[in-house]
Amino acid sequence: MSDEPIQFILKDFPRTRYYPKFRLTTWHLTGILDEPLAERVIQFVEWEEYIQAAPFDRYIDLSGFTEIRAKPDQIFEIARRRRIVRQHVKSAFFADNPVSLAIAQVYERLMEGATMIKVRAFCNRDFAAEWLEVPVQILSAPA
Repeated sequence: MSDEPIQFILKDFPRTRYYPKFRLTTWHLTGILDEPLAERVIQFVEWEEYIQAAPFDRYIDLSGFTEIRAKPDQIFEIARRRRIVRQHVKSAFFADNPVSLAIAQVYERLMEGATMIKVRAFCNRDFAAEWLEVPVQILSAPA
């Protein structure tokens, strides 16, 4: 890997970056994951899909959450809504604790069989970077 800095674009969503070279958007959300925040993330993704000319992969880092208030029916609804993605994309979730990882794995299983989006849950950033085919350093939370 060269010492050349990796270019990114800050997006209009807190702690979100887009890396054009890798066609990857990263989220490093913090605080409480609840229904309103999950809905804002989904709306943001759907808007980005609408305005961008090319598909983009996604990386969602769940390690910054201090609490998760996601309800099972909300996870089912998000999966139902996201299964209709019309472009081939990958969506990687990183979790550093058992609860977040379990939620990400449930979502991964709900998304199995979706034809255009592949979802994977990871407890290791290196594995997520390998699957997304990106340098691991861009998956770390911004300072």
